[in-house]
Amino acid sequence: MSKRALLEVIALGPRDAVAARAGGADRLELVTDMAADGLTPPREVFAATRAAVGLPLRVMLRAADGFAAGDVTALCEEAAALRAEGADEFVLGFLTPDGRPDLEAVAALAGAIEGCRWTFHRAIDRAADRDALRKELSGAAGTAGLDTYLTAGAAQGVAAGVPTLLAEQARTAADEPGYGPRILVGGGLALGHLPALRAAGLDAFHIGGAARPAGWSAPVDAAAVRTWREALDQPVAQPV
Repeated sequence: MSKRALLEVIALGPRDAVAARAGGADRLELVTDMAADGLTPPREVFAATRAAVGLPLRVMLRAADGFAAGDVTALCEEAAALRAEGADEFVLGFLTPDGRPDLEAVAALAGAIEGCRWTFHRAIDRAADRDALRKELSGAAGTAGLDTYLTAGAAQGVAAGVPTLLAEQARTAADEPGYGPRILVGGGLALGHLPALRAAGLDAFHIGGAARPAGWSAPVDAAAVRTWREALDQPVAQPV
């Protein structure tokens, strides 16, 4: 029997978290301000969400739209405060202006959340060289805890990134250097993408807008999440 695929849902607060859990989500990504593609939520929102559900909860560490780190000291202080509130999983990722990983910023944040697991988010889809980014992060001091890459395979979204996702999954399965972290597929992900991705061995998926049929001004819809849960619980098609 194949293991259950992971379904992560973006939540903006406790109401979303409860609906996502009811729909069958395995994990939440907690953010604020989706107009800026997801920023660090207020501590009180984290505390309320944590109190509402027991699901694993990854908290975004990002101060502004885009992939520059900004004020790293302030972000580290906020990360430490969230950790003191009980946060134990995070999402982060920063690039330099030339599209390389901002190792200094990443290491500083990883140090502030030392001992916690974290996702490098879709900044990888804007990197100048995806393979180099993975290998630089893998070999960098101070990046312990990195266990996941959230990626669509392309800046344009999953529809354009499927070939890259399949190729990177093959490298992960082969245990190539830099490809140890799990691939979490997200960014324009549609139900129709699942058969090919799952047949290739990908087993972690991330949805935001797909959990909100009425748009970002409306809360997560448990029935929409359930549709994804049921699709992921279907047997994986085996190659002929």
